[in-house]
Amino acid sequence: MTRLRIFSADDAGTPALDTREPNEIAASLAGLGVRFEQWPSRPLGAAAGQDEVLAAFAPEVDRLKAEKGYRSVDVIRMVPDHPEKAALRTKFLSEHRHSEDEVRFFVEGEGLFTLRSDEGRVYAVLCEEGDLISVPAGMRHWFDMGPSPRFTAIRLFTNADGWIANFTGDAIADRFPRHEPVAA
Repeated sequence: MTRLRIFSADDAGTPALDTREPNEIAASLAGLGVRFEQWPSRPLGAAAGQDEVLAAFAPEVDRLKAEKGYRSVDVIRMVPDHPEKAALRTKFLSEHRHSEDEVRFFVEGEGLFTLRSDEGRVYAVLCEEGDLISVPAGMRHWFDMGPSPRFTAIRLFTNADGWIANFTGDAIADRFPRHEPVAA
């Protein structure tokens, strides 16, 4: 279930807020300029390709493209037996920024976005099926897909080449909880 935990940057052990309430999550993130929405689920088969996924969510994707000027859209799928899962997980575990918004809609599965505010708070946002998150350009954050990733996500970009991670060099991400889903 979608979850938001807010910590002091100095205390990764005790969240000041721990909620699974979507409206509270959206309101808390809006204060940072982060967009959080929940879209209706659409039944898609496990073998659904990029075209089928994008067609299923075309109204929502088209709305975002019109509102924010996104020009490129794709679908990424990660599975537990992906041969590069460890390297791909590690790639985004360190705090970084992007020069454009990082927009993800989770068609299925889950991933943990952790955001750091300028006010010294850390927001751990567990996104799951039906969740859209848009991390604004320049916001410090990291992403963890877990040791056995399973998700399909729609990504939207302003730059057709996608985004580049600009790492901050701060080890803050090493002090905060990782995404370690409990096996079903």
